[in-house]
Order: sequence, then structure tokens, then C-alpha cells
Amino acid sequence: MSSDPWGRVDEAGTVYVRTAEGEQVVGSWQAGTPEEALAYFERKYDGLVVEIGLLERRVKTTDLSAKDAATAIDHLRQQVDEHHAVGDLDALRKRLDKLTADVEARREQRKAAKARQTDDARHAKEALVTEAEELAASEQWRVAGERLRALVDTWKGLPRLDRKADDELWHRFSHARSAFSKRRKAHFASLDAQREEARKAKEKLVSEAEALSGSTDWGPTAARYRDLMQEWKAAGRAQREAEDELWNRFRGAQDVFFQARGEVFAERDTEQRENLTRKEELAVEAEKLLPISDLKAARAAFRAINERWEAIGHVPRDARPRIEGRMHTVERAILEAEEAEWRRTNPEARARAAGLTGQLRDAVDKLHQQIDAARAAGNHAKADKLSKELEGRQALLDQALKGLEEFGG
Repeated sequence: MSSDPWGRVDEAGTVYVRTAEGEQVVGSWQAGTPEEALAYFERKYDGLVVEIGLLERRVKTTDLSAKDAATAIDHLRQQVDEHHAVGDLDALRKRLDKLTADVEARREQRKAAKARQTDDARHAKEALVTEAEELAASEQWRVAGERLRALVDTWKGLPRLDRKADDELWHRFSHARSAFSKRRKAHFASLDAQREEARKAKEKLVSEAEALSGSTDWGPTAARYRDLMQEWKAAGRAQREAEDELWNRFRGAQDVFFQARGEVFAERDTEQRENLTRKEELAVEAEKLLPISDLKAARAAFRAINERWEAIGHVPRDARPRIEGRMHTVERAILEAEEAEWRRTNPEARARAAGLTGQLRDAVDKLHQQIDAARAAGNHAKADKLSKELEGRQALLDQALKGLEEFGG
């Protein structure tokens, strides 16, 4: 009979292993010596030790699932319980018991972690739903649309919840996206309608602008172009392609008109500056008639100058008051000289002035006589009253005499 601390072989070749519960039959060995039998079953024990060690490392260092770990433990425990090895089987059972406890603890940890992950996912999805529902009312179409697409990507990266909770949240999330998409579609449909109306209105404006481009009625046409520009701005924007094409036509029509007007005005400005130079020369010539010594010659000379003046044409607007004022000064001087000459040579006016002077002189002489008579009679009050009347008549007489002098006598 052969034995070691963990097992023995009896005379019949039966192999036993020693356990806390007593000896257990391992098997029967007839192929060799007892020592070879013990060595064989000890190698099987060593194999179990290696397998348990490998499973311990997998549980500790890998993400081996609890289910797979439990299955492996049960398989090894079955081998240990079948007592087909010689060694400290009780120690192996303790190691398997500890490994079972570790796997269970790990199962609970993973369960708790999964619960936390699920809770975090629920909060995250609820936050996504809340934000999506807020975005559903936004009119920041591009920004909100991009954000909603980003929320979808975030949602896809989150773990699923239980079916009911996940479906409810997804329904709210999807409804918010649909509501935003529907509002955005309605907005852009309305915008498209407005742009189509703007295109039609601008088509009419362009047609009128092009029809006016050849006009030479400069003032009214330029004013109408200004009105058309205000109407263009008020019409709103058409679709981009149409807007650009219509604007190019509209602007092109204006450019044709204003370029033609500019060329005409430039030519006219040059002509008016030349006219101003010629009129300044005539103004100098007219001013040499002052002061007037020979009215008839001055009148004839001014008439000839004025005829040349009228033939010249317009001058720049800002120079017109100054240059015309110089001619008006000469013209007024001639008119005043003519009026003075008329008064001096008019026989009827001279006769009326002489008659008035005579009447005033007779009245003054009569008042002198009345004053002398009143003073001689001692009526000084009457004399003073007549003296005041005399002052007024004398003033009128002096004025009449001065007017009479203008007639040359």
C-alpha cells in the first residue's frame, strides 16, 4: 500500500483522497505501481489548481460576465466534488467559494453600475427631451435645426432604458422635432410665397426702369427713378438667383439713364461756364456806363449789351444771382436817370408844381398879414395860433420850391 499526506492506494489498487469529510474514493489504478497512481491523480489535482488560478485571474482582470464565470466555477466544482484528483480538495473548494463570492459581488457591482448608468441615461434623455421641446418653439431656424440634429446624435449614444420609459421619452423627443420641422417648413413656405410676390413686384419695377432708360426728360425721370428705388426696397427680397438677376437689370437701366444725363449735364455745365465768362465780360462793359452822363447814349449802349446778354443763354445756377445782380444795378441806374429826366422835362408836372408853389406863397403872405394885424390888436393868442399854422405852410412851400427846382426853375 502506498500513501502521501492527501491520498493513498490500497492493495486492491483503489485510490483514496483525504478530505475534511473523510477519505473519498478517487478511482482504481491497475496499470502500474501505487506511486504512479498517486502521481497521476496528483497531476490531475495540479491541473485543477491551474484552471482555478486562470479563472481567478480572468474574473479579476477581464470583463468576464458573471454568468460565464458562474458556469466555469460550477464546472470546476463538479470536478473537485467528483474526487478525481489527489490533493487539498478542501482548499480548492474554499478558493471556488471565494471566487463565487467575488463573482456575486462583481455581479452586484455591475448591477448597481448598470442601475446608475440607466438612471444617468434617463436623466440625460429627459434633459434632451426638455431642450428639444424648448427648441421646438424657436425661430432661429438654422441654429435650432443644427442643435436638434446634434441632440439626435447624443441620444443615439446613450444606453436604452426599459422599453416603456424609452418609448415615452422618444415619443416626446420625436414630437418636438416634428413640431419644429413643421413650423420651419411653414415659415419657409410663407417666405417663398413672399419672395415670389417680391419677384413679381420687382419684375414690374425693372420693366418700368428699362422703359425709362432712354428718356431725356431728365428731372422727372430722375425723380421717378428715386421713387422706383424706394419701391424696390419696400418690395422685400426675391429668391437669391432672381434677386441678383433683377437687380442687375434694374441697376443697369438706371446706369444707362444717369450716364446719358451725366454726359448731357457735363456738356451743359461746360457751356454754362463759358456763358458765365461771356456775361461777366458784358457786365464789366455795362458797369462802365456808370455814372450816367449821357442818358440817351447810355440807354442805347445798355440795350445793345442786353441783346447780346440774352443771346448767350444760361449760366451755372449758383452764379446766376451774382451776375444778374450786376446788370440789374446798371439797369436801375438808367431807369432812375430816365425818371429824373422825365420829371424835369414834363410841362404839365412843371405847371402843377408852379401853381402849387404860387398858392402856398400867397397863403404864407396872407398868414403874415393876419399875424401882424392880431399882434397890433393885442390878440397874442390868435397871433400864436396863426404862427403855428404859418410854420406848416412854410414847410410845404419850401418842399414845393425844391420840387420846382428839379424842373429847372
